[in-house]
Amino acid sequence: ERKRSERFTYLVAAVMSSFGITSMAVMAVYYRFYWQMEGGNVPLSEMLGTFALSVGAAVGMEFWARWAHKALWHASLWHMHESHHRPREGPFELNDVFAVINAVPAIALLNYGFFHKGLVPGLCFGAGLGITVFGMAYMFVHDGLVHKRFPVGPIANVPYLRKVAAAHQLHHSEKFEGVPYGLFLGPK
Repeated sequence: ERKRSERFTYLVAAVMSSFGITSMAVMAVYYRFYWQMEGGNVPLSEMLGTFALSVGAAVGMEFWARWAHKALWHASLWHMHESHHRPREGPFELNDVFAVINAVPAIALLNYGFFHKGLVPGLCFGAGLGITVFGMAYMFVHDGLVHKRFPVGPIANVPYLRKVAAAHQLHHSEKFEGVPYGLFLGPK
């Protein structure tokens, strides 16, 4: 019963935060470009740059996560990350603070990009959006699918994501010196 309550608590937190973040992101993208198009000019290069950097930042986050996981979390920050490699007590673990740490630059980039006009702010906005999208995907696949902190529905049946889950379970088995450290690019 306690485990069921913990899973429900985490599910509610995941769904509410995802819904809130997604709603804010959609509204922010709409209003940012609506604001930019005042006067009828469409800043095409800025829009393309924003969307390209959104994709680039989301992909880049996998490489950041891979490096940070090995070089930081399994090294100097092990005292925090270790909670993730032990049986969980309660719906949250100390390791969850890394999600908050990664959210800080995303929020700063989104904020700067939203409130300023021009190509560089547009690129910052795109980078913040990409980091946010990666974070949400990571939460659903890593926390939901792999560690079963909440039910994930149909994504549990996606063959590639099942390989991702299996690769991450290898990481937790302590075999192969913890490899793979990445998530989405972990399976071969």
